[in-house]
Amino acid sequence: MRLRLAAALSDNAPMKAYVITTGAVFGLLVLAHIWRVFAEEPHLATDPLFVVITVVAAALCFWAWRVLRLLLRS
Repeated sequence: MRLRLAAALSDNAPMKAYVITTGAVFGLLVLAHIWRVFAEEPHLATDPLFVVITVVAAALCFWAWRVLRLLLRS
């Protein structure tokens, strides 16, 4: 069992590192956008481009962490 897990993790190590990095970058982007709404004026939350970028970044962050979880299970 341990050998199988170690082999799966070593085979997916580059992919795992990429998914962790991607998820962290998009998560930080979402946090920065939320911080900007509170630090600056709330009118940013009404800007359609700002909202779309934030939602897409949140979706990509969620996707990356979901893929990571699936990589760890296989």
